[in-house]
Amino acid sequence: MTYLGGPCLLLEFGGLRFLTDPTFDPAGSEINYGTVTLTKTAGPAVSPGALGRVDAILLSHHHHFDNLDNSGRQFLPSVPRVITTLLGAEQLGGNATGLQAWEHLDLTTPDKRTIRITATPARHGPAYADRGPVIGFVLHLLEEPAHAIYISGDTVWFDGVEEVIQRFPSIAVAVLFLGAARIPIVDSHLTFTAEEAIRFARALPKAAIVPVHFEGWKHFSESREVIDQSFAAAQLRDRLHWIGPGVPTQLPLL
Repeated sequence: MTYLGGPCLLLEFGGLRFLTDPTFDPAGSEINYGTVTLTKTAGPAVSPGALGRVDAILLSHHHHFDNLDNSGRQFLPSVPRVITTLLGAEQLGGNATGLQAWEHLDLTTPDKRTIRITATPARHGPAYADRGPVIGFVLHLLEEPAHAIYISGDTVWFDGVEEVIQRFPSIAVAVLFLGAARIPIVDSHLTFTAEEAIRFARALPKAAIVPVHFEGWKHFSESREVIDQSFAAAQLRDRLHWIGPGVPTQLPLL
């Protein structure tokens, strides 16, 4: 794994290279939605031109600037396949494939194995605040199902996340979108809090927890320090795997 910042992670698995939620605009970039302005505070740790081959983009949703910014959108056509929501695929067109929760797509690895990508449910905030469709992803080799990887996308803890755990108890690595994102028009958090991540970690006691999307934007309310201290207080600090920006990191479970 190589963490690029925000929700963007380069994942090398089974000989294929996946990129999550591409966001490559520089620090200071803003998008105004009329009632909300999102401001980026840090640029990417690796430029898109330095990434090398990317086989597929796992795009949790296309309609929020902190998950797909201008430069990220320009990068999409350079990749063979973009896997996203049904609405995202409809509006992006081109190389985009849409999945709804629990649908899957199989990709063949260079050594002829099969990586199954399953879309997972996500709820981007409280039930009363419709933030548009979002999905997460579970990846696993059909030949090695015990090495599943979960990418939460922008979600809070809800029954859909509990169902992910029930359906995929063999998740070895969980990439959780943290930071407890908040905006003025919604009176609740929009992404995992540290306490929700702890709940997830306790439900899957063998999974490595990889935090992403907790920094780089002004609307996050919980920093790395808050996450780290919360896990330490819960005596789960050893479950956290912080990926240094721009540094390829081999996780031992994989």
